Amino acid sequence: MRPLTLAVVVSFLCTYALQAQPRPPAAPGSDPLHAPLDEILDVNVRDGLVYYRALQSQRGRLDRYAASLDVPAATYDAWSREQRMAFWVNAYNTFVLQTVINRYPIRGRSADYPASSIRQIPGAFDKATHRAAGRNVTLDEIEKTILPEFKEPRLFLALGRGAVGSGRLRSEAYTAARLEAQLEAVQAEFIRDEQMMTIDRADATMSVTAIVSWNSEHFIAAYDPGATGPMAQRSPIERALVAFITPHLFPLEREFVQQNQFRVLYRPFDWRLNDLTGGPPK
Repeated sequence: MRPLTLAVVVSFLCTYALQAQPRPPAAPGSDPLHAPLDEILDVNVRDGLVYYRALQSQRGRLDRYAASLDVPAATYDAWSREQRMAFWVNAYNTFVLQTVINRYPIRGRSADYPASSIRQIPGAFDKATHRAAGRNVTLDEIEKTILPEFKEPRLFLALGRGAVGSGRLRSEAYTAARLEAQLEAVQAEFIRDEQMMTIDRADATMSVTAIVSWNSEHFIAAYDPGATGPMAQRSPIERALVAFITPHLFPLEREFVQQNQFRVLYRPFDWRLNDLTGGPPK
């Protein structure tokens, strides 16, 4: 038997040492079910925009994660409220990513959508079905039927609709353990994201995303303090909006709101694709 060379011995010892090292512990608040999505988003999402071309070229991981969302109904029923909320936001965002890369690059621009848009994919929201928690669902069903059951309007701002006008798609999955902190961040970012809201003190206006008007009944139920105080004459949705943004306003912004001389405007939703492959949308 030939003696082992020094190089072989060193190689063996290094390999053994690496294999013997314990695996790094899971990040605090991680969820094994959603860990694959966490990795996918971390690699492919920057500042809410998506590397769709890169994601398309390695779609196997996304498809496997999407398939894992079809957990038995009995399993889903045993989950906590927070687990269910995180599950449906992740499912929605995943199905949107799949919808886009199935047709990417999106062609056929029109007068309604002069730039690439998920809206150019027929039935993307109301016809195409996906499997989740033992049932067939459309994107519209998740947003309009399932999420309202939780009475948590911040969830609507966590949905990445494949559009620039959506709330910022996070580079991480939602999990039950971190959900409250994640939704707090969504709320805090609301008034810093120009797609969500802008305050123009000179023009005395507050321009707000159409997402709020689409879901006004849910924001009113959660945040409207009622017709009391200095905002009593405001509409219920305006009172709810003020209550929603006030905790995160800068002093000058808070002073502007307290003066109660502003108009609320709802801006048209920006359906341009949130595509980072060729740079931020123009």
